[in-house]
This record gives sequence, C-alpha cells and structure tokens, in this order.
Amino acid sequence: MTSTAPLHQAGHLAPVPDEISAVDLPVEGALPPELVGRYLRNGPNPLPGETTPHWFIGHGMLHGVRLRGGRAEWYRNRWVRTRALAGESMIGPEGIDHGVGVANTHIVAHAGKIMALVESSFPHVVTPDLETVGVCDFDGRLTTAMTAHPKTDPVTGELHFFGYGFVPPFLTYHRLSAAGELVTSAEIAVPGPTMVHDFAITDRHAVFLDLPMVFSFDRLEHGMPFAWDDAYGARIGVMPLDRPGEVRWFDVEPNYVFHVGNAHTDAAGRVVLDAARYAAADAVAMWDGIGTDPAGIASGAAATGYARLHRWTLDPATGTVTETALHDRGIEFPTVDDALVGRAARYRYAVADTGGSAAVVKMDVDGALTAHDLGPDTVAGEAVFVPSARAGRAEDDGWLLTITTRRDGSASRLLVLDATDVGGAPVAAVTLPRGVPAGFHGSWIDDAELAAP
Repeated sequence: MTSTAPLHQAGHLAPVPDEISAVDLPVEGALPPELVGRYLRNGPNPLPGETTPHWFIGHGMLHGVRLRGGRAEWYRNRWVRTRALAGESMIGPEGIDHGVGVANTHIVAHAGKIMALVESSFPHVVTPDLETVGVCDFDGRLTTAMTAHPKTDPVTGELHFFGYGFVPPFLTYHRLSAAGELVTSAEIAVPGPTMVHDFAITDRHAVFLDLPMVFSFDRLEHGMPFAWDDAYGARIGVMPLDRPGEVRWFDVEPNYVFHVGNAHTDAAGRVVLDAARYAAADAVAMWDGIGTDPAGIASGAAATGYARLHRWTLDPATGTVTETALHDRGIEFPTVDDALVGRAARYRYAVADTGGSAAVVKMDVDGALTAHDLGPDTVAGEAVFVPSARAGRAEDDGWLLTITTRRDGSASRLLVLDATDVGGAPVAAVTLPRGVPAGFHGSWIDDAELAAP
C-alpha cells in the first residue's frame, strides 16, 4: 500500500490483496484441547487498487483459524462473494435491493448455517471453509435488512434481530425459531431514520436504542450518510417479547451506542442494560474521527472521543430510568459469555486503546478491571469468550480469543487468554501467515453448532 492510501487503508487497517490458505500453523504455549472449532472474523477489505470513502464501506473478508486436538490446523481468508463485490449497487431503479451488500461486519452461526452480516442487507450464508453459498432471505419472509448484531437466547435457541432503513418502516423487529424459520416480524415506531447498530434482549424483553445519529443526505458523499442531530433526542425502548411491536420508551441523556454489553430483567421487573456509551461530545468527535482517522476505534477507542461502559436501569412500572457509569476507561467491542446473553452476568470483556498501550480488558460490573496490555505497537480485535466444558464452571472459566495485529500491519496472531487471569501470560498464541487487517466482529463456532437442529 502506497503512502497515498487513506488512513483507513493503511497500517494495521491496510487491506490484503489476495486470498490464501495455510496449514499447521506455529503455536506458542498450548492450545486447550477443548477448543474444537473455528474462530472466524469479519471486516472490510477493498479489492486491490480500490479506494473507499470510509472504513465501514469495504467488501467483507472473512479470516478463519481452525483449531482441533491442540493444533491450529489451518488459516484461510476469503472475500464474501456478494453482488456488491461483482460491482452491483444496492440502490437501483426500484429502490434499495437488500440482496446487494458488502457483508463485512459480523459472522454468526444459527440452525447449522454460518451467516456473514452487514446491517444494510440480507445475510450471506458461507460454508465452514468460508466459501460463499449465497444470499438468505429466509424463504422470502425477510423484507428488511438484518442487523449485524442478532442475539441468540441461550435457553430457547431463538435468534432475535431487527432491521433499520432510510425509508419506512424505519425499524422492524424479527425472530427466528431455533430451527431457523422466520416466525415473527413487527414494525417498531420511531420518528425517523437513525443508525441503529445494536440492541439487546433479556429473557422477556427486546431493548431498542433510538439515538441521534440520523440519516443525512449531505453525508452521502462521505460514504456513511449519518450525522449527529441534537434535535432528535435519545431514548431506549423496552418491548415485551410476547407483545411484538408494543414498546415503552424511556428518554435518556443524548448519547450514542455502537455496541451493547448485555441486558437482563431483574427480580423487580426492571430492565438493566449496559453498553459502550459515547456521551454527546464524544459521539460527535468519534463520528468525525472515524471518517478521517479510524485507528482508535479499530483498537478500542475513537481517535478523539471514546466510549465508557455505562448502565441504564429502566423501570416499566414507574417509567423511570437511572444512568450510571460503570467504568471510566475508554473501551469498545464489549462482549459477554454467550450462555448469559439476556441474563445477569458479572463480567464483560472489551478492547481498549486511548493512544498509549492497547489492551484486552475484563470488567467486573462491580468495578474491578483487569487488563492484558499489548504494548504500543500492537492492537487487539474484539475478544470472544469461549467457555470451558467443566461441570459447574464459574462464569469466567474459559478463554478469550482475539486476533492481534502489529500497528504497521506486518504480522498477526490469534491470542488465547485465560479469562480467569486476563492480565497473565497468554495460554497460547497462533502465528498467522500474514498481517490481518483490524476488522469488526467475530465468533467462535464450535463444531457442534454446525449440526442443524
């Protein structure tokens, strides 16, 4: 990449020019034998010679590492073979075509299918070896885009998600059965088109974020057509899962949230939500920073504004809401044990980088924070929790998996940390055959998840 590349295509954000495969990867330490599956991660990767106007716009590229028997059997990377990759536009003479999209944000498994996601389009199904199968609209039942942040209920196995759009309906809730059938769709009434990137569920609610990052025609030329709008207001909506479309809204202080940590319904019936929250001034600085220098948010905090783990407690009985900062450290990409999605959980995991040393952090909601510091020359991607198989395990009994990349883009590793001792030495580190550009979200997909129900 030449020196004329935009900042979102340079250094640890620089796209790779090709697809490769490698086997029998070098491992430092010892990979836990319980890790039998694939760590898959998605992110933007423009084609060679292609310059994009914004970091969020590049074509989706999947990076995968296969672990089994204490070995790292392979690494491979593949572009998602979308119609956008073939040069088609999602905006046509009949409006928006949700079958066209870059599929660059997340990759998840449900009902035996692996899906590459971006919030503007339908999901794309891929094989365990990262070859593209094609677009999925759930037998024609999905008529909106699908968020890149669906939530699987760990008890029912149902997948809850939503789609947002620039024209009505602006926000729509959807639910897949455990078998992968789209069984519920309901419009959520909101005043206008806003960027709804993430949401939350509890065992009995869906929680929506209606925040003032609003669609703007003036921003179209910058690639991401959204801008902060003080006049829009900010609110959080609570919808009973057994009454789709019926939402109780709570006004909150202006803020923006890219990523939710978790939510649960407490014993008093209150909904407790925590997320990486940008205060108003930080949200404006963050959004402007992503457009010009996204290196900060790629490694845990925006270039000039950062998020803090924050909690809202919403009481449907009284209509009151309380807001509390849980930690003061700048973080992004908060994650939780998937077995506790929508339930009370003590720990969140995230990445942090306020310009000095990047780190993977473990946050206790009671206040303690532990960091695995990576030093000034390395950045970490989202840290995914993988539970151990021990009976009666503690909540943090397991591992954190993350891809780390040198800031100059020269090299990457798959890092495996002991989640009970995040600040300690890595359990294992897999040397990858190339530098992997900092990207967005990934998943650990155990072999057992790929058996259809």
